[in-house]
Amino acid sequence: MAKKVITNKTTKSKKQNTKKTRVSKSDSQFNELKQDLALEKEKYLRLFAEFENFKKRTAKERLDLFKTANQEVITSLIPVLDDFKRAVLQIEKDSKGFDKKGVELIFNKFNDSLKSNGLEETKVEVGDVFNSDLHEAISQIKATNENQKGKIIDVIELGYKLGEKIIRYPKVVVGQ
Repeated sequence: MAKKVITNKTTKSKKQNTKKTRVSKSDSQFNELKQDLALEKEKYLRLFAEFENFKKRTAKERLDLFKTANQEVITSLIPVLDDFKRAVLQIEKDSKGFDKKGVELIFNKFNDSLKSNGLEETKVEVGDVFNSDLHEAISQIKATNENQKGKIIDVIELGYKLGEKIIRYPKVVVGQ
């Protein structure tokens, strides 16, 4: 009988070892699955954030495109606007039998329609400090006094912005 008791105890311990092995295997599988799930969640969150950034970026690019869609047309009309300004100035100087009011009305209407499409003159005045990011230097002349060095002496052509983008830089003469 003693042999049977020993066998039962050995069998019980084998069964317990097998259960422990199964439990430890299932625990390790569970932990492994947990880690895999955490990795997949992280990948998903990164992908989702990347997609959101893509949507925002494309929406911004689209808005910028709409803002400057008519840039080419307006850029081609700027020389006409310059000619109108010169004509109005010339009419003011010698108005011999010429209908000054009619030309001024056409000029104002043309100017207003360009402004309604987003065209603005860049602000530049004689005496402003020259900035190569905002101005185009046509020539440099010797300054008559120290205060004029590095400053704008004359404005040859006005510059224009379409929205926030400069489409023609003002052409200026700079004191040296």
